[in-house]
Amino acid sequence: MSQPLVHAAQVRKSYGSNEVLKGIDIDVEAGEVVCLLGPSGSGKTTFLRCINQLEDIQAGRIWVDGDLMGYRQKGARLHRLKDKEIAAQRREIGMVFQRFNLFPHMTAIDNVMEAPVKVQGRPRAEVRTQAQELLDTVGLADKAHAYPNQLSGGQQQRVAIARALAMQPKLMLFDEPTSALDPELVGEVLEVMRDLAQQGMTMIVVTHEMAFARDVADRVIFMDGGVVVEQGSPKDVINNPQHARTKDFLKRLRAEHERVAEAAADLV
Repeated sequence: MSQPLVHAAQVRKSYGSNEVLKGIDIDVEAGEVVCLLGPSGSGKTTFLRCINQLEDIQAGRIWVDGDLMGYRQKGARLHRLKDKEIAAQRREIGMVFQRFNLFPHMTAIDNVMEAPVKVQGRPRAEVRTQAQELLDTVGLADKAHAYPNQLSGGQQQRVAIARALAMQPKLMLFDEPTSALDPELVGEVLEVMRDLAQQGMTMIVVTHEMAFARDVADRVIFMDGGVVVEQGSPKDVINNPQHARTKDFLKRLRAEHERVAEAAADLV
């Protein structure tokens, strides 16, 4: 049997005395879209950051495509990789953050080109062609020479997605990619993510966008208090949750969405 693309086993992460991840076991198959749901502080973002070693872990192991992330195992002992080796592992993992983190002094196309040229050492002309194609893919072909401050939040986030894709990753991580956007801009970013899912990109998405999780995810995982509480198909977890914590979270989330919708309607 083939191994999952992502295999996390008994992952624990603490900040001082605060244990944020309490033994996480999660597998993600190649081509699968997994949405992580849960309240703030449940450990979702921390888990994403541990996958690509933006955070180290205190216990457990994470493999991506068979590579043990952040460590080399010799016998029963783990040895931390050098920073340069960890950076090499990260190159095959794209990550899109809540904030866009674009270089403000660079145009959209230069932001997309930066890592393939500087990190991978690829020819600039080749990378420029690819970058233009990626901007076209995210619907921004006409914004190639615009600077971030000339773009809307949704457009900046789409440039950030194109930038992550420019490294030709085998895995994409999304950390609440629409949470910093005005409501009317959310749809354009989610549409790009839907297209990526249809193309077979392996994706782990931290999100509160229930419609996206229901329509696009192959599997939904609900986390709370640093543990996996419940997981299954979107139909099972979102429409028919079994655990009281999941039910309470979804009830509160729906109430918040209704409140926001009512407030928006009052402004019309």
